[in-house]
Amino acid sequence: MSTSTRTLALLGLLQSRRHWSGADLARRLDVSERTVRRDVLGLQELGYPIVTTRGTGGGYQLSAGACLPPLVLGEEEAAATVLGLKEIATGVHPASAEAAMSAMAKIVQVLPTRIRRRIDSLRTVATPAGDGYHRAGIDDVTALTTLALACRDADTVSFSYRGSDAATSQRTVQPHQIVNVESRLYLVAWDLDRTDWRTFRIDRITQPRRTGARFAPRRLPGADPVEYVRDRIGSMPSRYRVHATIQASAERVRAEIVHYGTVAAIDPGSCEVHIAAESLDWAAFCLVSIGAPFIVHGPPEATDLMKDWGSRLLTATRATGNGLVCNRSIGDRTQDFG
Repeated sequence: MSTSTRTLALLGLLQSRRHWSGADLARRLDVSERTVRRDVLGLQELGYPIVTTRGTGGGYQLSAGACLPPLVLGEEEAAATVLGLKEIATGVHPASAEAAMSAMAKIVQVLPTRIRRRIDSLRTVATPAGDGYHRAGIDDVTALTTLALACRDADTVSFSYRGSDAATSQRTVQPHQIVNVESRLYLVAWDLDRTDWRTFRIDRITQPRRTGARFAPRRLPGADPVEYVRDRIGSMPSRYRVHATIQASAERVRAEIVHYGTVAAIDPGSCEVHIAAESLDWAAFCLVSIGAPFIVHGPPEATDLMKDWGSRLLTATRATGNGLVCNRSIGDRTQDFG
């Protein structure tokens, strides 16, 4: 192998375990121990903190340095690293999602195509559910990191976008920020064709392409990008806008309704929700399935539907001798519906 290829292989070996003897490295690289010493010296001159020990039990060890030198990752390691960063960027973790997104973008942009495809193929792996463990969906890691890099570099992008009505349009935008709201990723961007701010669900974006046209970043349309996206979601046209108060924490309710509505805390034990829905039956089911007392404030069609549901549920319990017990339980809850 060439000197540069051998040096990268040596660096990869040093990163793979704590300590190597000179003989082991020479055998793995199929060179002499003298060549190993020369290659190690070259890496040290480049700033890699390689500790050399002599005598019995001596060898080479890559220690932590003051700066991060380039890493050498195998195919399995690269896939695992990107998927781990994806969990941080899109899940509920104490680490910085923005830093994880940036790191993931830097890694993915230099990966061979075959490894990118391998990572994308792993997106269907099952993940834990419950206990508030919700994450944003990513169907195309390459598309996501293309957008992340474009945000970082203030680079105009074009892409195909599938709207809520399933119609596809071609968009050219100046991307500013990626935001995680209610377990979905959104791109906040200035739309050049519409000369206005727009939010795009990233799972509906396909084939994003950086055009190379740089732009001067604008001031975002709100002090908090997350709240701005939430407001945009709440303002989307829908047949019904169901407003309710729920006696449960905002964190719990948000985990239950995910991206189907917006949630605002009133106090630690209650919150206010707005659900945009085309079907009131669906909105009612969404509220009831949370399993906490709630009051529907509007629209009038929603309160009427809840009363109808309560009556139908009460009627359904009268068919058995145990109906009185069921009536009392459901009747108590229907008071919350109104």
